[in-house]
Amino acid sequence: MPYQTNESLWGPEHQIFRETVRKFIENEVDPHVDEWVENHDTPREFWLKAAKAGILGVDIPEEYGGPGGDFLFRLVIAEEIGYSIAGASMAPSLIADGTSEIVYRSANEEQRQKYLPPMVRGEMLFGLAITEPDSGSDVSSIRTTAKRDGDEYVINGAKTYISQASIADAFMVVARTSDVPGAKGLSMIIVEADRPGFVRGRALKKMGTKASNTGEISFQDLRVPVSNLLGEEGRGMNLCLGGVNMDRITWPLIAHAASQRAFEETVEFVKNRKAFGQTIFDFQNTQFKLAEIKTELAVGRAFLDDVIRDYKEHGRLDTQKCAMAKMWLPEMEARIMDTCVQLHGGAGYMDEYPISRLYTAARLHRIFAGTAEIMRLLVARSI
Repeated sequence: MPYQTNESLWGPEHQIFRETVRKFIENEVDPHVDEWVENHDTPREFWLKAAKAGILGVDIPEEYGGPGGDFLFRLVIAEEIGYSIAGASMAPSLIADGTSEIVYRSANEEQRQKYLPPMVRGEMLFGLAITEPDSGSDVSSIRTTAKRDGDEYVINGAKTYISQASIADAFMVVARTSDVPGAKGLSMIIVEADRPGFVRGRALKKMGTKASNTGEISFQDLRVPVSNLLGEEGRGMNLCLGGVNMDRITWPLIAHAASQRAFEETVEFVKNRKAFGQTIFDFQNTQFKLAEIKTELAVGRAFLDDVIRDYKEHGRLDTQKCAMAKMWLPEMEARIMDTCVQLHGGAGYMDEYPISRLYTAARLHRIFAGTAEIMRLLVARSI
């Protein structure tokens, strides 16, 4: 059965788009995802097909090649990819299309005209290069440098855990452009992957989400023109944070949708699996566990709906609510996934059962786009 949402939050255009995304996943992801898992990658052809289906750059204005939709279209994608079993293996890849929103929000007119149309057409893939071997959540400790030399920046440094590292055509690199300590010395610069000095490192193998590409990149005296700077020097952290609420609500939505799918898969399993002369579902312990899951799902959905309603009515996302959602929903997902694996018994540990992929993918959601610990710090500041 399809993922159930509060239809009052979505317009007719969002519902039509939801069907488009759902069919695209069924036709272009489900049949191929096992091969992508083996390769730890999503092939370039996928992006061209996604563009043809109209699910790339959904909130990019028409003058730059996009359909001009609102952010709710991205949330539809999040829900559908989260609910999909195949999506558990490749969600970071498709969500990485959000780089087009960062380019649109951060770039000048010339940069928008240059990069956005090929991004929306699936012809140019971008990656966001922030994390380094010695800096994760603490972005202010970034060591990669971009030193001004006339009309160029000379970039040196290394990045890791970068989505699309092995296949992206360009990266938005956060680097230190001045000696000012902390975040104030950081800038964001577009680095094309075909420039001398750009080095692709290892493609990293992960616990879950194996159909999405993650890897290392580095820069060795790489030169880019100053015109590749996004925004102003020293504003790199601001550009990163500009869309942070979007990330913080996208991944909780994925977490909830995946939890709902895990619940449904588990209900079907326990109603068909027998032990000691009755189904697993007939045991009171099973019923109590499922009742707890159903309740948590309802509570989580109500909170997400409240955040989405804020956006729909006021055109903005509430920072505190997004942080709360990013903190609580993935942890709810972790509890649900663990219980669902337990109710599957030994089968839950086997990759041939959907719950196994859902379980390993879920572990990422408490880390990706801001750890649960960082979210606690943010929420605590409001107390």
